[in-house]
Amino acid sequence: MSQPHITDLRQQLMATLTSLRDRDNPMEPDRAKAIAQVAGVLVDTARVEVEYIKATGAERSDFLQAPPTIPQLDGPTANNPFPVSAVHRLHG
Repeated sequence: MSQPHITDLRQQLMATLTSLRDRDNPMEPDRAKAIAQVAGVLVDTARVEVEYIKATGAERSDFLQAPPTIPQLDGPTANNPFPVSAVHRLHG
């Protein structure tokens, strides 16, 4: 089973909203409330993950998605755009 992506979460939430608004066969409010609570927890975990990335200087996050296979580069990255820049100091 593949890992869900944040886009899948959004689609499920929109489907829940659509089902709640269906006048002929509406979703039970308790079920919709449970879905909203789970979505809220997912959003909270994403917020914590973003804060972790900021605090550690990580390049990316695996939130609700398996990391893609990409080769490691020795060149510029998001947190180090100039990896080979020289430091010049004036003495005097």
